[in-house]
Amino acid sequence: MKRRLLDRLLLPARVHTVEQRAPRLRHITLTGPALAGLAWQPGQHVRLQVSAAPGAVDWLIGTLRTYSVWDYDGENLELIVYDHGDSSGPGAEWARTARSGDELRLLKPEGDFTTAPADYHLFAGEETAQVAYGAMLRALPAGARVFGRLEVDSPDERLDLGQDRNQDWDLAWSYRRGRPADSALTLVDAVRALDLPADPGIAYLAGEARTIQLVRRHLVEDRHWPRRSVRTKPFWTPGKKGLD
Repeated sequence: MKRRLLDRLLLPARVHTVEQRAPRLRHITLTGPALAGLAWQPGQHVRLQVSAAPGAVDWLIGTLRTYSVWDYDGENLELIVYDHGDSSGPGAEWARTARSGDELRLLKPEGDFTTAPADYHLFAGEETAQVAYGAMLRALPAGARVFGRLEVDSPDERLDLGQDRNQDWDLAWSYRRGRPADSALTLVDAVRALDLPADPGIAYLAGEARTIQLVRRHLVEDRHWPRRSVRTKPFWTPGKKGLD
């Protein structure tokens, strides 16, 4: 692999397995000695060096893309990457073409979009939020009270977030059936219809930036939640690059 200035901060790894989980979801497991014993909190992400970059930027860092961690067992790091379909960027190209044995480099897990103690937890988002949510939900203590509304295009794009093993969770999906995922008022309406306890819990809102803003506004302005009780993680929005 080409050497770059940032390589001393990056961990070498290789693709172990690639599995197509759904038409637009690829489960990619990374492995290698450098991945053993990492500090990771569910909800955090990693930044992968997926390709070269123009000119001097390539010499410095290459092209980095951010992916939520689905799971980590102390040795192998699992990603589930969503393919937006209309993207032709380096991250999309890497995710579509990754094969077992491919080498790459990545930064250690980072980020503060993680769970915190609360009387109950509210999750809302679309396809791109499911990976972080799966890890976060698995990390909650037994008996944690959970509400969740997720919107995906079709049922085959749902991930197993553990709802079948936790019958007390109020976790449900709705389906767009081809409608745009940005500024999704249907997801806002689904959260608005939730019969939540009178006192705020903690909300985790991830995915498309405009939809996150709308759900956050509902919680803060309509339900009078403190802003500090709403944690957000915008992953994408139409026409903009560089969101984590």
